[in-house]
Amino acid sequence: MDATDARLAAQYEAYPYPERDPRDEAKRLIVGSPSHLREVDHWIFGARRPASQPLRVLMAGGGSGDGTMMLAQQMATAGRPGEVTWLDRSTAARAVAEARAKQRGLTNIRFVSGSLLDLPGLGLGEFDYIDCCGVLHHLPDPAAGLAALAGSLAPGGGLGLMVYAPHGRTGVYMLQDALRLLAPDSEAPPARVDIAKRLWKQLPETAWLRRNPWITDHLDGGDAGLYDLLLNPRDVSFSVPQLATLIENAGLRLRCFVEPLRYEPERYLPDPKLRARIATLGATERAALAESLAGNMGIHIAYVTRDAAPLPDWDNPAAVPVLRELDGPTLAKGLPADGVLRVTFDGIRLGVPLPRLASAILSRIDGRRSIAGIGAELARNGVTEAAFARDFTALRQALEPLNRLLLAAPA
Repeated sequence: MDATDARLAAQYEAYPYPERDPRDEAKRLIVGSPSHLREVDHWIFGARRPASQPLRVLMAGGGSGDGTMMLAQQMATAGRPGEVTWLDRSTAARAVAEARAKQRGLTNIRFVSGSLLDLPGLGLGEFDYIDCCGVLHHLPDPAAGLAALAGSLAPGGGLGLMVYAPHGRTGVYMLQDALRLLAPDSEAPPARVDIAKRLWKQLPETAWLRRNPWITDHLDGGDAGLYDLLLNPRDVSFSVPQLATLIENAGLRLRCFVEPLRYEPERYLPDPKLRARIATLGATERAALAESLAGNMGIHIAYVTRDAAPLPDWDNPAAVPVLRELDGPTLAKGLPADGVLRVTFDGIRLGVPLPRLASAILSRIDGRRSIAGIGAELARNGVTEAAFARDFTALRQALEPLNRLLLAAPA
């Protein structure tokens, strides 16, 4: 451990991240990406891995436990067999995560203290799915970290990654530079937090972080959020091409960014001449262009696999469509009359056209009905097979890129 690593370790002992009160588990489950169970089933396993097959999960750098609680609770609620292994070197974060698991009564979590860089020697075996959320960008060698994770993947397995992105974090690194002068890392963490708070209160309105509404950890993340954002001793960001290179060099394959629609540059540019040029770009170049155009991506979330992952089989009539954190009938009732679903991504409003049968289809998506079953019900109401097939495909093309309409794991 070098001096920077020692300071990083001290930070997370003083301020376990993210700041959480275990008592809040009685009131809510924090849900997000990566590692939502429905996303893992869909994006990593192509909705082909049976739900009855035990799932071995590693939370590499589990922190205070957001991802661990989410996935372990989802597995327990669904009756899915398997185990989630929490791995982190922070004893303070482990205490918080263990208290949260106890509050929930979760028994499918194993807690292991250590660094993901030590995985080859920990004897934990292989994992079907590995979460590494907000960790690689703090490592001395992100490539070595990702290589260690890739070496712990079981055949057919995959990872969910989250790393910082440069454009959406405009202003962050400027303030980090300022605080290195005003609050050097030789001082104790509480003293540095005090100086950072004082600086924020008196920061000129021209400071870029003042004008960046997408970064809020210093405002609503408590002292842990402020320290992690502005005082972290090691913080690097990855553009789309840089992340793609990191993934490729680890022998991994990029499955998708989340949400995929945000990385489709033609969504931002209706001009046909511009779209014609976009059409000549490769997948990474298209995603890089979207990142540069939008300017508001503060993180990148990606699902990656070691092997060529099978794509979800939307043509399988027995497949069961599911909505991620949405209720089908409620969504169906709230669709706009003009058939255009309006979504907002960090200030960018986009219109997503929906097909005529969108409401009828969505009202029947309940996680139990198959695609064929939904079609059969609509057929009894006079909808032709061709019309259903056409509109179901259009609905999937509209909502899957939003990470909302997915396929469930087969029973």
